[in-house]
Amino acid sequence: MSAPIDVEAAAKFWAASGLTGEYTVERFGDSAAMADALLALVIEGRKRATASLTRQFEDEPLPRIGVYWIVCDGAGRPRVVLRTVELRLGPFATVTDEFAHAEGENDRTRDGWMAAHREYFTRVCAAEGTPFDEEQEETLFERFQVVYPPDLADHAERA
Repeated sequence: MSAPIDVEAAAKFWAASGLTGEYTVERFGDSAAMADALLALVIEGRKRATASLTRQFEDEPLPRIGVYWIVCDGAGRPRVVLRTVELRLGPFATVTDEFAHAEGENDRTRDGWMAAHREYFTRVCAAEGTPFDEEQEETLFERFQVVYPPDLADHAERA
């Protein structure tokens, strides 16, 4: 179980970034260890994409291009600000080789992506008491760029 997100620290982190506009505060995965591991891939420059089942958003709006999100570590501390640059909705199995590589996980292949995400989405759905149906599940394929802090940013961006 991950620690609660430190919303106050996230607000201060956002203010320090000098960015303006809409933002959300999130973390990757379903555990503190997974949040830290995936965040490490972002910080290393290896991970620039993520995938979610649309049903995971329930009452929240789906991400939109141009919106920022603060990513927290497993302890709930803000670490980076990302900006969504591309979105695609489609069935789970429509993941492309390029997208799997951009996700930066495991061996960066489509087969590796399918296996890891099948396991993850099955676990997430089971926690909700529903099965994961990879033929029917609408998946959100999202690409992002790192915009803050400056030493990790993919390129300079000003508010």
